Amino acid sequence: MVWWSPLSLLREALRGQRARQQDLRHLVSNLPYEGLEKRKQPNRYLPGNAIKTTKYTLLFFIPMNLYEQFHRLANIYFVGLAILNFVPVVNAFQPEVALIPICVILSLTALKDAWEDFRRYQSDKKLNNMPCLVYSRKDKQFMERCWKDVRVGDFVKVLCNEIVPADLLLLYSSDTNNVCHIETANLDGEINLKERRAVAGVCITEPDFEPESFNSIVVCEKPNNNLNHFKCYVEKADKEKVGAGIESLLPRGCTVRNTDHAVGFVVYAGHETKSMLNNNGPRYKRSKLERKLNVDVIFCVILLLAMCLVGALGHYYWRQTLPGVPPYLVPDSNGHLDGPGLSAFYMFFSMIILLQVLIPISLYVSIELVKIGQIFFIMNDIDLYDEEADSRIQCKALNITEDLGQIEYIFSDKTGTLTENKMVFRRCSIMATEYPHKENAIRLAVIDDPDTEEEVIFNQQPQPPQPGWSVAAEDSSPKGRQHQHGSRHKSKFAVNAQSNVAFSSPLETEVIPDRKLLRRVNIAERSSRSQKIDPYLEFFLALAICNTVVVSMATGRRRRTHEYTSSVQSSNPLDNFSNLLKRAGSVRNIFASKAKKDRTFSDNSFKEEDSFNPSPKVNDSGVFTSCVSEQPSTVCYEAESPDEAALVYAAKAYGFTLLSRTPDSVTVRLPSGQNLVFEVLDTLSFDYNRKRMSVLVRHPITKEFVLYSKGADYAIMELLGAPYAEHLSGKQRDIVADTQYHLDCYGKEGLRTLCFTKKVVSAKDYENWRVSRLKAKAAIDGREQLITDTAVQLETNLTLLGATGIEDRLQENVPETIVALREAGIKVWVLTGDKPETAVNIGYACRLLEDEDLVINMSCKNKIACTSILDCTLEEVRRYEKDPRNVDTTPDISLVVDGRTLAMVLSPDLQGRFVELAKRCRSVLCCRVTPLQKSAVVKVIRETLGVMALAVGDGANDVNMIQAADIGIGISGQEGMQAVMASDFAISRFKHLNKLLLVHGHWCYTRLANMIIYFFFKNLANVNILFWYQFYSGFTAATMTDYWLLIFFNLFFTSVPPIMFGIMDKDVSAEVLLGVPELYRTGQGAGVYRFSTFWINMLDGFYQSLICFFIPYLAYQGSDIDVFTFGTPLNAVSFFTIILHLSIEIKAWTFVHWITMLGSVAVYLIITLLFTSCVTCNSYWTLQNQMIDPVFYLVCILTAVVALLPRYVFHVLRNSIAPTPIVQARHLDQLDPSTRDEWIKEWRGFRGGGAVKVSKLSTPPSPVLDTTPQSPSNSDFLGNEITLESMHM
Repeated sequence: MVWWSPLSLLREALRGQRARQQDLRHLVSNLPYEGLEKRKQPNRYLPGNAIKTTKYTLLFFIPMNLYEQFHRLANIYFVGLAILNFVPVVNAFQPEVALIPICVILSLTALKDAWEDFRRYQSDKKLNNMPCLVYSRKDKQFMERCWKDVRVGDFVKVLCNEIVPADLLLLYSSDTNNVCHIETANLDGEINLKERRAVAGVCITEPDFEPESFNSIVVCEKPNNNLNHFKCYVEKADKEKVGAGIESLLPRGCTVRNTDHAVGFVVYAGHETKSMLNNNGPRYKRSKLERKLNVDVIFCVILLLAMCLVGALGHYYWRQTLPGVPPYLVPDSNGHLDGPGLSAFYMFFSMIILLQVLIPISLYVSIELVKIGQIFFIMNDIDLYDEEADSRIQCKALNITEDLGQIEYIFSDKTGTLTENKMVFRRCSIMATEYPHKENAIRLAVIDDPDTEEEVIFNQQPQPPQPGWSVAAEDSSPKGRQHQHGSRHKSKFAVNAQSNVAFSSPLETEVIPDRKLLRRVNIAERSSRSQKIDPYLEFFLALAICNTVVVSMATGRRRRTHEYTSSVQSSNPLDNFSNLLKRAGSVRNIFASKAKKDRTFSDNSFKEEDSFNPSPKVNDSGVFTSCVSEQPSTVCYEAESPDEAALVYAAKAYGFTLLSRTPDSVTVRLPSGQNLVFEVLDTLSFDYNRKRMSVLVRHPITKEFVLYSKGADYAIMELLGAPYAEHLSGKQRDIVADTQYHLDCYGKEGLRTLCFTKKVVSAKDYENWRVSRLKAKAAIDGREQLITDTAVQLETNLTLLGATGIEDRLQENVPETIVALREAGIKVWVLTGDKPETAVNIGYACRLLEDEDLVINMSCKNKIACTSILDCTLEEVRRYEKDPRNVDTTPDISLVVDGRTLAMVLSPDLQGRFVELAKRCRSVLCCRVTPLQKSAVVKVIRETLGVMALAVGDGANDVNMIQAADIGIGISGQEGMQAVMASDFAISRFKHLNKLLLVHGHWCYTRLANMIIYFFFKNLANVNILFWYQFYSGFTAATMTDYWLLIFFNLFFTSVPPIMFGIMDKDVSAEVLLGVPELYRTGQGAGVYRFSTFWINMLDGFYQSLICFFIPYLAYQGSDIDVFTFGTPLNAVSFFTIILHLSIEIKAWTFVHWITMLGSVAVYLIITLLFTSCVTCNSYWTLQNQMIDPVFYLVCILTAVVALLPRYVFHVLRNSIAPTPIVQARHLDQLDPSTRDEWIKEWRGFRGGGAVKVSKLSTPPSPVLDTTPQSPSNSDFLGNEITLESMHM
């Protein structure tokens, strides 16, 4: 057939490539073409759904694996030498023997790769054969097929709790609102439900969707790996275009939840799906130590060539000095004997073969084994295990463990990284009136009090729902209340159980209303029967409506997540609060206990296990969900962010309960019990450019089009319209100013702030805007910008309703961790999107900023002022450093920069000055920064200063920063697993950085660095014995030891001890490393592995090889022993000297060290004795004869002592006269634990008491120098602070 001709196949391949590379794809249904041959299928050029993650095939495994291994230059080098040894004129060993080392290395690596690839093959096979339902026109129903048989253009039906087999465009859902809930934990780690909507107007058959009626064309963008964006539109038969985005896409790998079934159209399959495009496999980076190692390998190559050149020249000189042709120089078969010059040329290559061990072939394999062992100990460290989250540290990058010991800068996110990311509603301001919620503050104070009883306000029986809130109800005593006195163990279990659900702990869900505000809301509701809605009601409606919280039934079955139902929940928090005060003591005592704390909101981390004892309800799939009891059914709130959850629960506390949310409506229950159903016209999603989100609804009472918005204060305030400036009079004129003042106070208290607004849109404006919005959604090119433009178009002339303050508490031991890291010589930067007041307060609480610090606040509105501030500040710092009175003093400067100023200082002309100022600061705090600015800061500091940087974060907005650093660490918090999936290491708490860096980082670096140095020394000391022998053998590349013993020396005799040395050696204990963080500084900068250290050890190798050769040479000089008998003591003394050298370097002897060292000696003796017992070997019975000669033992002992004496004396003198910090720390380890801990405590107290002189800089001149006003309530944490601001426009 013509179809199968090579030309036709080539033509089809080119067409397929062009079709796959098009920016837009036009997809049609496969049903009309069912049963036809492949060339008649409309979507034939697009790949199928089968996946293949294997790297090799059975037929081509060997050539492909060898090709991959030969990417390492070391392997090419040794294979080249093995091949060169087959050339008769230059061979130094038996050709077959020379192949053994490289063949062993290549074979072991190939076996490892084959096993890994076989596991990938098994995984692919299991996945490709999973069943799914695909519609068949022939059978008129959905038929079961394997995933691998799904094609683009098929209709796939996914049942509840099933995994989506391909990227599907949602066309139909069994839900009455045509929505489908999915769980994307397999993609981004988020366990909260996400809502997907079916494409509007496509499903025209009721009640079920008939795939055969689908005659539209799906136009979508080319596949990409962006999980948050998807561009598509459906062109109907009448040419009408219906836009669709990510809200209508069911990605491969996600799980359908709370929906009976859904039907989708396959748009991407197989390797083009978003999940596969994001599957990049393990991360591989080159560590700083490995880069240095490669440079030293080049030096070894140069040294090898120099030694070979000496051998070639020596051979030439030796041949020239011969009076005639000695009988041992045998000519070839033609009687020809090469001249001295040609013989010397050949001898150069023979010497390369002879001395090839100088380049350590086994070093790379040993490094990989050492790193695997180091990772094993890191992952099994009990101190890095989080019992509450039931998670341990994850190591994803297997080859950069030693970089953990060389970090100089840490760039950290704030929310969820330094803080718990458990948002607690604390205060609010409505219409310029501030409501402090003192009752809720007292509840949190009691929770923080460790002396409070275990059962608190949440452990109570539910009461019948009341029609509305009443202030008088707070003094009532509910009947039938039963307290559950659980033990601390049970309480801890309960909290652990429910902590698997994001944003659902009692700390977050329970809010005690403010009495004054509650009274005001009740009055507003009673007077709201007219068409005019009170702004207080509008405020709480905005809290309940303006979000993306998913409301679902508690009975919905879910897998792999946890469900928690509070079975002991009181209906009136005020009743609970009154009961709480009776148990906890007087209000005066509570506030007295809180007054002892320096940082009210964060100094003492909240301990859930000491406060709550809920009764968890676990469903059949093991999922805990926080539920809100309503009548007649129970609903669950699933929020994408903790802020949204806190606001919804705050609205519920005042009786505004979110009951349901569909794509077209939101139902809210008022305090009176009345349900309001708002028609949702559109949702303007949050983005990092606008810093806000909005929901456009039709009000059920006024029938007006109302836009509710919430966002950051600076993003909302600039959009406020004229009403407050022109139409309000008297006190109301200052609503905006008063609200801004409240926001500033919230920020200084460390609260996260949001502003809420409303806008009434006229019907005409809405219709005009709706047309633009639909066009933007149907667009493909520039869709995001068009959608953003339409949102900005509507979000103008907003009316301010109020603001909220939400508390995010610090994680446990964050201040102690930051102080320890700073003492370790690591500079800590915090990059956050919060407002400066909030960030500065958190900075003081976590001790990033200290009270005695000079805090420079840079906030500029134009580049000229920014340049002036930078120059003035730098000049002041330089003048301070040059002052002779400031010798041995440390200026404690901290820098606070906002996002707008940061964008200016990162410009090319100011970047250098900013970096120069920043490197002189002890800490830097960047506020209002975007994700791109975070990564830009990391890149600038890394590249400009050439330092090792670590970035740590917990959310999707930290991914760019994590990937830009030398080491990225993700925290598995409550914002999904995007940061963890993009990181090199994953931890669950910020405090784990302390031991990960100061202990494991120090150990990994020092162990590996010392092992590599020892490896170079070992090989040089061994191979140089052969080199010295050449001076007595005419430089003929002859050996005095059997070839096999030379190979066994590195392959068996001395291979295991260095590996165990790199895995288990411990120069200082973990307790001392944590108690004295300054010890970490030994690994920073040049560290242990220095250029000088490398060459000193190489010179020591030369010296020891000289001793190991010439002492036996002098001992046997004049005797009649043969060459192999002479080589036996040389080989023995070399082995014992190298092993004893390692014993000097081992800092902490363990049982494993003794086993490996004595085992190596035993292996050497046994193998050598067995080998020399072979009649066919050259060194037959040599060792046996030597072992009965006393001279042999005398030579071994004397040689080892003389060879190792200089190193031993050097260590003794250095440790006695000028001990290093590590040596001093080892002395501490020799003390008993109590004495050691007491000494560390006294030393730290002395150092903190005045060991470092602290000085203050004078205030630098600036265009505008304004001292930040400090209220009495905040004076305890502001410290010394100057604010550099430019007010010029």
